[in-house]
Amino acid sequence: MFCKKFPGVLYANVVHSKASTQWMSLKSILKPIVLQRSYSAFPRISYVRQPFTLKILEKTSRLNRFVRPKRCTATQAAVSASGQKIVGWWLLGCCGMVAGAVVLGGVTRLTESGLSMTNWHLIKGMKPPRSEEEWQKEFERYKQFPEYKYVHQDITLKDFKFIFLMEWCHRMWGRSIGIAYILPAIYFWRKGWISKALKPKIFLFGSLLVFQGLLGWFMVKSGLEEPAKTDIPRVSQYRLASHLGSAFLLYALMFWQGLSHVLKPTQIAESKLLPVIRRFAHGTVGLVFATALSGAFVAGLDAGLVYNSFPKMADRWIPQDILTFDPKWKNFFENSTTVQFDHRILGITSALTVGTLWALTRRIPLPKRANLAANCMLGMVLLQVTLGIATLLYYVPTNLAASHQFGSLSLLTIALWLAHELRRIPK
Repeated sequence: MFCKKFPGVLYANVVHSKASTQWMSLKSILKPIVLQRSYSAFPRISYVRQPFTLKILEKTSRLNRFVRPKRCTATQAAVSASGQKIVGWWLLGCCGMVAGAVVLGGVTRLTESGLSMTNWHLIKGMKPPRSEEEWQKEFERYKQFPEYKYVHQDITLKDFKFIFLMEWCHRMWGRSIGIAYILPAIYFWRKGWISKALKPKIFLFGSLLVFQGLLGWFMVKSGLEEPAKTDIPRVSQYRLASHLGSAFLLYALMFWQGLSHVLKPTQIAESKLLPVIRRFAHGTVGLVFATALSGAFVAGLDAGLVYNSFPKMADRWIPQDILTFDPKWKNFFENSTTVQFDHRILGITSALTVGTLWALTRRIPLPKRANLAANCMLGMVLLQVTLGIATLLYYVPTNLAASHQFGSLSLLTIALWLAHELRRIPK
């Protein structure tokens, strides 16, 4: 029978499945359903005419969605937003732990502790020696490797305990980062707080974290091998730069993603200068990263102890032994003089670039956060240059050198923050 109020509409007696009846009230059983003459609105559904009624036999889940579509409530949306923020703070927390590993690794290298642990095991390596007998056994194993034979021949068991525990703490901190990353990632994944776009990045961050741990042992292993006759036992500067570079890369990717979850984007008024500033900001990030990477070669070759004067190098702007190695390209990675010269040039260039970027940001109206990031970056680059010069003039003391290394990560952090504030917001 047709409804008088709505022409072309029949009253239908809908037969629902058991799953549907859990949420369907008795009043909603009789529903007006618009029927076309060809019944093309209900594909794959058989029907039987009865006097005044029409039984719809449900064969697919499409009818359930038609009768009662799923709706996202305000509570569910709020939980999702809060979950996104929690994920963002978790990523930023992991960034803080990576920063701690960078500082701890720098102190481990400066105290010549990195080669004290001569073996590597994921589980067994977590237990340090406890008894005096275990310490003596570990000390005897250390005596079999080049660092003791050529560098630490006069080391005592007490001194060995210090350098061993320094390296042990560095390794345990790395394992702690893995736990702090993997366990919450599984929990957030099950809770549905990780979006589809973020899932591949979570795998990428985890892969970089595992790669970082394996690369660390690969670096240490290079220092346990017998060195050349004219060299001293130390890790390969190539592997050291790769280890530090991968840590900085992991930190930068996680920091950017964390900011995207935590900070609300701010719209910037479009201008002709804004795209130039955006490109300049990204170029500054790359330059700061390259300068930090060159610092790893300085550390790996102990190049900070070659020319301890500034701005000249032994009363010369360009030292004489800058290109003494053959082939010439090796000078940029294996010649201590060239490596220090390159780091000076990159550091000064980074400072000038940051100053130029700061001046450009003054020419357009920016939000408060972007202005704060630009001002912080200018102050940080001045502090970093001061730390670098002081480290050089005072013959690389541990406290200044560690502060200089942490300063490079801090400068990269602020440069990333500014680039993130200046990014284009999709409409």
